[in-house]
Amino acid sequence: MKSQGNAGQAPACGCHEHEDKHALLCSVLSAVLLLGILLADKCWALASFLRLLAYVFAFIPVGWPVLRKAVAEALKGEWANEYLLMSVAAAGAFCLGEYPEAVAVMLLYSIGEHCQDKAVGKARRDIRSLMGLRREQVMVVDGEHRTRKSPDKVMVGEVIEVPAGGHVPLDAVLLSESAHVDLSALTGESLPQLVATGSSVSSGAIVLESPMLLRVVHPYADSAMSRIFRMVEQANARKAPAELFMRRFARIYTPVVMFIALFVAFVPPLYLGFSAFWSDYLHRGLVFLVASCPCALVISIPLAYFCGIGLASRRGILFKGGNCLDAAAGVTDVVFDKTGTLTCGRFEVTRIVPLEADAASLLSLMAGLELHSTHPLARALVAYATNHNISPQSIASLREMPGMGLTAVVNNCNAAVGNARLMEKLGLEVPETDREIAGTVLYCCSGGVLQGYVVMSDRPKDDAACAIGSLRRLRVHSVSLLSGDRQAIVGKLARDLHLDAGFGDLLPQQKMEHLKSMRGRGRCVAFVGDGINDAPALASCDVGFAMGDSGSDLAVETADVVLRSGHPLHVAHAMAIARVTRRVVRANVTLALGAKLLVMCLGAAGVAGMWMAVLADSGVALLCLLVVVIVQPLLCRRSLRKLA
Repeated sequence: MKSQGNAGQAPACGCHEHEDKHALLCSVLSAVLLLGILLADKCWALASFLRLLAYVFAFIPVGWPVLRKAVAEALKGEWANEYLLMSVAAAGAFCLGEYPEAVAVMLLYSIGEHCQDKAVGKARRDIRSLMGLRREQVMVVDGEHRTRKSPDKVMVGEVIEVPAGGHVPLDAVLLSESAHVDLSALTGESLPQLVATGSSVSSGAIVLESPMLLRVVHPYADSAMSRIFRMVEQANARKAPAELFMRRFARIYTPVVMFIALFVAFVPPLYLGFSAFWSDYLHRGLVFLVASCPCALVISIPLAYFCGIGLASRRGILFKGGNCLDAAAGVTDVVFDKTGTLTCGRFEVTRIVPLEADAASLLSLMAGLELHSTHPLARALVAYATNHNISPQSIASLREMPGMGLTAVVNNCNAAVGNARLMEKLGLEVPETDREIAGTVLYCCSGGVLQGYVVMSDRPKDDAACAIGSLRRLRVHSVSLLSGDRQAIVGKLARDLHLDAGFGDLLPQQKMEHLKSMRGRGRCVAFVGDGINDAPALASCDVGFAMGDSGSDLAVETADVVLRSGHPLHVAHAMAIARVTRRVVRANVTLALGAKLLVMCLGAAGVAGMWMAVLADSGVALLCLLVVVIVQPLLCRRSLRKLA
């Protein structure tokens, strides 16, 4: 189930906020007029015509929009809708002389709609606040002249400059010196990649070191980023937007109650043949119709969603609408991405294996070689040595071996640190290859002898294991892992976290196909990711969760739920809140329909009068509101405590 907008959709404009304010002002105006008229009528007993006119004026601010929507839906062939039912019920109340009831019906309905719109609007604003990057301006370099352009205005062959930490906006080739880029958002590969001069750089890559000069090779429409956007749009297009409960309910409920009301009003008098019964049975039909007004439903259901969205928002969980709550409540299988989702996205030393020296000496030597490198692995290793009070050794003649590591002179001996390829190039045999270890291996040698190696890994987030345990307690069918990282790393993480399965070396398209396969078996699948490469998967699943702290703009835009703090535990929290909300909605529906069915039967039999119809409407609505306001938060807190 997808939210209101697809990826790439422009954020909601100010006109929506204007419409929301207008609707609120209309509700306030109608409420003030209603109270004023009731007070005036009680004090001065207004004349019948003046009383009717006053209530009509109070009705128009909240009733006219509903009447207009009823007509618009009817013209489109959708005449069986909640707008028509509300309109007929209000008209019936006017016919019976129950003017306050007619106004109150529309007023309460307007308040319920406002609550729903307010919840969704707040979620949208919170989500937009997370998204720092859009199609940002590109610096185009032409000799000494520099200009900023939108990415779609940059021509093939033009030279652009991307600063350190910036995103490459277009597919290009590197003109400046070799440098490392972060492709984790595109590929899921956690290890930074070295790009040599003249090599291709895909759009979406993050520049890690010094600014890059690049020559554009593809227009914006044909870039890697745009292709992923198109995959997202196609995935969303294949999924019809979910209808809200009230719309589905009204399609059945509206024609049924209207038919029964007409039957009660006209069939018995025709059968009995007594004209004296006409007014009595007409009154019964209108009482039946007023009692059938789904005011309790149209108020309590949006408010239940509003409460659920609000409770989740206070925990940093942003639902994009009530339909997303419905979808999250039905999740049976949860699939996680790896880098930045279950793991921190930062390298740490996880294993030290000295071969010819002790661990401290090995780290001192390696830190000395890596001290002046800007590579993320080098920074992590130096930080580890510093934290353990190990001083880097002095070096000389430092030389970088692109894609392999560093060499230098240490204590008049040639030394080197790097991957297995560098060791093999120096004529050394490594005991293990980095493909056999679930992590990135840095080897170190000195004087032609292998001194040892260090394994560096992207460690799981602190609450990753707790998140998996909480999902188990929610009795999901399976929890698995999909990643573009190496299978050895993915498999180890899946085993450490006790996941049901872990699949590595996957492209974005392959993630989509895996999720489609799961959904084809009748599962309701949630996917949790944060990268640009995750956006197609987020669009293809039933419920998409995006990490708001580290997630790409495209992932945040595409997802149904955004986790502001990036804690995987909040996936379970979101599902728990959604399930409680669904239970409250179902309870309110049962309560409202049960009470109304009773009063409707009594009204049709001539036992119940208008006062009982009003009680069945407003009284039950109040009771449902109390369930939402008091019971729902208590149930949510209780459910979340069980997951702790």
